[in-house]
Amino acid sequence: MPEYTCFDVEVSDNIAHIVLKRGAELNTMTPAFWQELPQIVRKIDDAAAARVIVISSTGKHFTAGMDFAVFGANDGLMAADDPDSRGNGQRREALRRFVSTLQDTFNALETARMPVIAAVQGGCIGGGMDMISATDIRYCTRDAFFCIQEVNLAMVADVGTFPRLGHLIPHGWIREMAYTGRRLSAEKAMEIGLVNEVYESHDDMMAAVMKTASEIAQKAPLAIAGSKIMLNYARDHSIRDALDYVATWQAGMFQPGDIMESVSAQKEKRKPDYLDLQPIRKQIADS
Repeated sequence: MPEYTCFDVEVSDNIAHIVLKRGAELNTMTPAFWQELPQIVRKIDDAAAARVIVISSTGKHFTAGMDFAVFGANDGLMAADDPDSRGNGQRREALRRFVSTLQDTFNALETARMPVIAAVQGGCIGGGMDMISATDIRYCTRDAFFCIQEVNLAMVADVGTFPRLGHLIPHGWIREMAYTGRRLSAEKAMEIGLVNEVYESHDDMMAAVMKTASEIAQKAPLAIAGSKIMLNYARDHSIRDALDYVATWQAGMFQPGDIMESVSAQKEKRKPDYLDLQPIRKQIADS
C-alpha cells in the first residue's frame, strides 16, 4: 500500500487494518481523508486483498469529525452561499453533488464485499457517526462517546447518519442525539445496540477485535460476501423481496466445493482452505 496522509494500512493474515493516524489533530476529516478512505477500501475490495477490514484510530479520539477545511469558501460547503442570486441554482446543484461525493466515501464501506469492523476510542463525533454507521460491526472502549455534532453547528447531518442509524438503534435515541447534540456514553451505546461490546482499554479492544476479524477471515469468503449482501438487501427491502433475492443468489452462487471443504476440514480437525474472492475486473473502453 502507498503512503497516505490520514491513514496507515496493513494487510496481514487476510485482515486489512486501516488506522486513522492523525491522532495529534484528533483525526479530523480533512479533504485528504475523503479522497483516501474510498481509494483504500476500493483497492482492497477490487483486488480481494483481504477477507475482513478493521478500522481503528490513534490518539485521544477516534475522530473529531469534519475538518473545517472542508467548509472552505472555494469548493466546500460554504461555496453555495452567495448574495448574488444569479448562478445560485448552479451553485446549489454543485453543493448537492459535493455532498453526494462525501456520502460515497462511506458508501465504500457498505458496498465492500468483505465485512468492516470499527474499533472506537474516545470521541466519535459528527462525521465519525456517519462512518461507523456504514460499518458492519462496532466495538468501543469505556471512555468512548458518540455525538451527532452537526446540530451544534446549526447543520443537518447529511453524510449517512440518519439513513443508516435508524436501522441500528431506536429512533427515540437518534432524535434525542440529533436534536440536542448530547453525547451518548459507551455503556448506553452498548445497551441500545450501537456497539457490540465495551472494553476497558484500547489494547483490550484491539486484541478482541483482531480475534473476531481472524475468525471471520477463516470462514468461506463467498459465504461471508453473500451474507453481507443479503443483510444489506433485507434492510432496504420487504421480507418477500429479500427472500426472493436470496433464492436467486443461491441459484447463482451456491458453492458445493466450499461445503465439501468445510465438512472435510471438520472431519480432519484442520482449518478449512477456502478459495478467495476473485479480483474485480474493470473494463475501460478505449477512448
